[in-house]
Amino acid sequence: MPRGEKYKFSTFFTQGQYETQVETLEVLGKNEGATIGVLKEDFDHENRVALVPYSIRTIVGYGHKVMVEAGAGKMARYSDNNYASAGAEIVNGKNKILNCEIVIKSSPLNKDEMTQLSGGQIVLTMLPLPLIDKSYLECLKEKRVVAIAMDYLQNSDGTFPVLRMMGEMAGRIAIQTASELLSVYGGGRGVLLGGVSGVPPSKVLILGAGVVGQHAAQTAIGLGASVRVFDNDINKIIRLQDKVGRQLHTSSINPEYLAYQLTSADVVLSAMHGKSGRAPVLVTEEMVSNMKKGAVIIDVSIDQGGCIETSHMTTHKNPTFLKHDVIHYCVPNMASKVPRTSSLAISNVITPAILRLAAPAKINRLLYGNLGLIRGVYAYDGHITSEYLAKSFELKYTALELLLTSSR
Repeated sequence: MPRGEKYKFSTFFTQGQYETQVETLEVLGKNEGATIGVLKEDFDHENRVALVPYSIRTIVGYGHKVMVEAGAGKMARYSDNNYASAGAEIVNGKNKILNCEIVIKSSPLNKDEMTQLSGGQIVLTMLPLPLIDKSYLECLKEKRVVAIAMDYLQNSDGTFPVLRMMGEMAGRIAIQTASELLSVYGGGRGVLLGGVSGVPPSKVLILGAGVVGQHAAQTAIGLGASVRVFDNDINKIIRLQDKVGRQLHTSSINPEYLAYQLTSADVVLSAMHGKSGRAPVLVTEEMVSNMKKGAVIIDVSIDQGGCIETSHMTTHKNPTFLKHDVIHYCVPNMASKVPRTSSLAISNVITPAILRLAAPAKINRLLYGNLGLIRGVYAYDGHITSEYLAKSFELKYTALELLLTSSR
């Protein structure tokens, strides 16, 4: 290449993609490239966008066509021009996007969007359980789409990469938010999270020693708080203790001891993740009623129903409510407070998955044996393949593995 000549991204990413492949098991037709649509978010204060321009440049380089609804990246500070420069087609309205082979959005599709789907497509979104109802699932069945929850995509080591990224942010944001709510202007007890010389620090109680719990504990300790973490997975507790150090108090979850600790807690942060669906309820309403007046509850698990019995979903516009004089903060999309960072994180994780989903192979062949993708599929060709969702809404459950085996 002559000196000074700029290397085109499209050439870089497609180089060698259409050359003869060795050891091919089946003969595939020419890949014309898939159509991929990115919808603008409309859920209350959902500021993230699922794909950022950098990722779109990569996807377009592989020969696929990407359409982006006008204004989709505005809250994350990505302009339509940024997307157009990356090779995307900017579209006014949703109709063309909802006819794409792959439809992408951070929050679940709304009812109007669902009815406009052409059918038989792949729909990739988050799956916050409080936003899902029976009619949503029935529409997925009727449209015979393959619905994939990006937050349930799984790595080979068993971790959930999107949840992990969002968990890191949520843990840090939760402690910052709790610190604000503890102030008199936040409605709290008027105490400083870390205390000062001669004044004891606030007591932070964290339920869950996973990613959210780890980053929340590190942030709280960094601010000087007294932190206790509860979890029934002893391996997580050991790992967390090793990372954070002896200044962290840890315990298994014993209801009686937990209830005792709650009475003196200034902040309670729940961060338990239910692998099959709903998060476990660990704190009863009676326990909440015995907490300090002006104490703060941050229920990070609210996207899976919440770990606190008194929790219900709130929004960034109206983030808190009082129950038994305890402040509850139950915003499911906490990472939306920092949409630029969270959009980049989501986009980095799902781009490889999108490239696999956009491959010319049939979807059943792609999913068969790919556990990482299978874990995210909750509707497939007119069937509900999530046992938890099927039972919750009294719908018929069909194991995805059975459907894939029968269609091979």
